[in-house]
Amino acid sequence: MSDTNPDLEVHYRTCPLCEATCGLEVTTLDGEITRIRGDRDDVFSKGFICPKGSTLKQLQADPDRLRTPLVKRNGVFEPATWAEAFAEVERGLGAIWADGDRNAVAVYLGNPSVHSLAGTLFARPLIQTLATKNVFSASTVDQMPKHVSCGYLFGNPNAIPVPDLDRTDYLLMLGANPFESNGSLCTAPDFPGRMAAIRERGGRIVVVDPRRTKSAQAADEHLAIRPGTDALWLAALVTEIADDGAIALGALAGMVDGLDDVIAALRPFTAETVAAHCRIDAAVTRRIATELANAETAAVYGRIGTHTTEFGTLASWLADVLNIITGNLDRAGGAMFSTPAHARSAEGRAPGGRGFTTGRWRSRVSGHPEVRSEFPAGALAEEIETPGPGQVRALVANCGNPVRSCPDSERLDAALATLEFMVSVDIYVNETSRHADVILPSPSALAKSHFDLAFYGLSVRNIVNYSPAVLGADAPGEPGMEEHELLGRLVAICAGLGAEADPEIVYTMMLSELAKSAGLDVDAELERLAPLPPPERFLDLMMRSGAYPDLDIERLRANPHGIDLGPLMPRLAEILKTTSGRIEMLVAPLRDDVDRLATMLDAAPDDGLLLVGRRHLRSNNSWMHNLEVLTKGKPRCTLQMHPDDAARIGLAQAATATITSDTGSVTATVEVTDEVAFGTVSLPHGWGHDVDGVRMSRARATTGPNSNVLTSGVVDPLSGNARLNAIPVTVSGATS
Repeated sequence: MSDTNPDLEVHYRTCPLCEATCGLEVTTLDGEITRIRGDRDDVFSKGFICPKGSTLKQLQADPDRLRTPLVKRNGVFEPATWAEAFAEVERGLGAIWADGDRNAVAVYLGNPSVHSLAGTLFARPLIQTLATKNVFSASTVDQMPKHVSCGYLFGNPNAIPVPDLDRTDYLLMLGANPFESNGSLCTAPDFPGRMAAIRERGGRIVVVDPRRTKSAQAADEHLAIRPGTDALWLAALVTEIADDGAIALGALAGMVDGLDDVIAALRPFTAETVAAHCRIDAAVTRRIATELANAETAAVYGRIGTHTTEFGTLASWLADVLNIITGNLDRAGGAMFSTPAHARSAEGRAPGGRGFTTGRWRSRVSGHPEVRSEFPAGALAEEIETPGPGQVRALVANCGNPVRSCPDSERLDAALATLEFMVSVDIYVNETSRHADVILPSPSALAKSHFDLAFYGLSVRNIVNYSPAVLGADAPGEPGMEEHELLGRLVAICAGLGAEADPEIVYTMMLSELAKSAGLDVDAELERLAPLPPPERFLDLMMRSGAYPDLDIERLRANPHGIDLGPLMPRLAEILKTTSGRIEMLVAPLRDDVDRLATMLDAAPDDGLLLVGRRHLRSNNSWMHNLEVLTKGKPRCTLQMHPDDAARIGLAQAATATITSDTGSVTATVEVTDEVAFGTVSLPHGWGHDVDGVRMSRARATTGPNSNVLTSGVVDPLSGNARLNAIPVTVSGATS
């Protein structure tokens, strides 16, 4: 409450729009949002905010945002009551299941669901009750290679080390642009400020990227690598360090298996043999290897530009091989593992476990191995198109827009149009949800409580922060149903309990399983937690069995600016779940893919144009494209080209070009700039909203092509991740 105006209320919450988890100060007057700014007292972000965080008011007020369920009747969406919508979901899914094939219904989990407390809590129950092997998510157009490489190395696909930004002396960063993304698989508010601090304390930053991004401009050195060759270059760094006799495991000595096998397997990759392919001089590669090995502390961090390539898993693996052989894994100033407050305490746990494997079952059409119980998102279209037992005939999509985020998107768009039934949980009628038979709208971000279950496990400092809802789910402009109730009712339908089942049944089942797995008295916990709203029940119970047992929901509520739990601490032994209880450096699938990578050395270096994506600070995939404050100004959906490429093709600044790949063509306005390397062209991701049926007026009026018309179903075979970067294309002047 304000001292000058008693009707003003100030609320504190964590921004849910990206991985940085910045604190916001939200001021309301009579339930109306009057101001959003950075929370200067937030223990993690300390007032830092990007342009997206301040737009939650505009998002809440957006007239295109859905405020009532929609049911499609005779091909036209009509408003419906919640009861009518859930009855239609039960009818539609039931008709598909009547044939007895649960795999006929697929599920797609979009990126926004992991930025939601309820969305994260209910993902597993939704998949379990659907009882389908046809599970797809945004993970396979994003970070799945890191899960796989960490699964092989540590036996735990969720044990992802992050660079200890606040203590490192040397940061080698590949395929990441945190000045625009705010950081990813590395939760760090004000990432740019943390980079500046590295240099201010005498440290060094090297950015490897085919574009001279803002992050590259802020570094000590930028290496303009050829797109898609990161694995080659990282392999050469390992070889150069080994040849120099500079391998120093430090505290990891005695915890590593297979290091000699790694060195032998990577022997063909040297600074000289990869130079022409990567377009990085051999002398530079050797120097970087020496700097990395000799730095007092160092961290190698690779992100989406390295993951969304044909060798994404190898690139992810090699980044951590370098962290290991320089003694920087699980060490202050190196690459470390967070200790999230909500995760089960592993203190004192002996290393070892069941290990990690993939391919327990395979996709019906192309035989893709499952990875973490998922198939590649790029395979969804063929599973819908191809007749036969197990054909996908219905889809449950939770907060995703795969028609814009997945490869060969025109094919997926056409495939979705043939489904017999589809239900979307979404706040807009977008390119994907327009195909749905039922759309269930969730509340706006400010109308639900928030806790970052995913991102505190990837944080550069151990932090905990809970945010109560600023507005109620029944506030004006809201759809009138809490997100946990929406998802609970959907789970109840999938479990066969019916559209009218009380979602409390679902909450009780979930809480009972959680309490039992934690070794707690189930009945006592259910009674104790009953007065709390469902999401808070889960949080409290997770805290009780977590690494900081003095935490509970009341303490979180009493600390609206968050609680700082301290810097990252060494904890490798307790997170290792390999069968050997040691770091397993080179399992058979990785060895086989190293052999596949080596075939690149035998081929002539590629000299054609390669397409890469790019991120803008005001854009978050396709989520925020309907807000004028984020899309106004100079058009950003341009095709960036190096001046020499533009001159060779005969394209001038602001000309219209046609970009063509094996899967399709788009046109875009040319932006001639030396910020992209010769032979590289760049289009932003997630645009192209001017299609029939989309109810996003601002997005439809914003020009820009859909870059995923140009991407194909080619995947990294180890992870199933889509190749969204290093796409071979031709560029020509557009014809009328």
